[in-house]
Amino acid sequence: MALFRREEPLHERLAREGGLTEREPRSAPWREVGIHGIQRAREWDVTATTEAEGLAGDAATFVVLPDGTVLVEEGPDGSLEPFAAAVEQEVRPPYRARAARLRGDLWAVQARRIEVLELPGAPDGDALELSNTADGRVVLVDGQRVFGTVPELEERGEREGRDYAVRAERLDGDLWEVRASAL
Repeated sequence: MALFRREEPLHERLAREGGLTEREPRSAPWREVGIHGIQRAREWDVTATTEAEGLAGDAATFVVLPDGTVLVEEGPDGSLEPFAAAVEQEVRPPYRARAARLRGDLWAVQARRIEVLELPGAPDGDALELSNTADGRVVLVDGQRVFGTVPELEERGEREGRDYAVRAERLDGDLWEVRASAL
C-alpha cells in the first residue's frame, strides 16, 4: 500500500467492477473549433451588404454565368442586379451566391467562385460523377452507374492527377457547375 496514494472509494470500485457504471469518454475542450487553432474551411469568397428596394421574399440563391447571365434558383422574380453588383467588386463571374434580407431593404449577400464547363452531349440527368482510380473509371448519372464516359470531365479530372474525382451539377442546358479533386 502506497503511503501517499489516493485510493478509489470502495463504493466506486465495487460499482465499476460489478459493471454498474458506464464511463463516458471525456472530450477535451481544446478540440472545439476556435480553441485548437484549426479554423473552419472558408465557404464564401465574399460577403457584402446592399440595398435592394422592392424585392419580395426574404432570401434568394442564384448563379451568375461567365457571360453575366443570372440563373435564379430560389427567390424573388425581381432583378437581382443589386446583389450581383455588390459581390462583383471582389468576385468575377462565374459564381454562386445567396442573399438574405437583414431588415427593410438591407440585404446580406455572399458569393463563391465556381467552375463552369459546357458539356455538349452529356447524359441526361442533373448530377454527374466521374472517378478514376487504379481500380478503373466509374461514371454515375444521378447516382446510377452507367457505361461510357464524358470526355470533358475526363480532361478536367486529369488536370488533378492520375487518380481523381469530378462532380458536375447541371445549371442550364449544356452548362454544368464542376468540382474536381485529386484522390
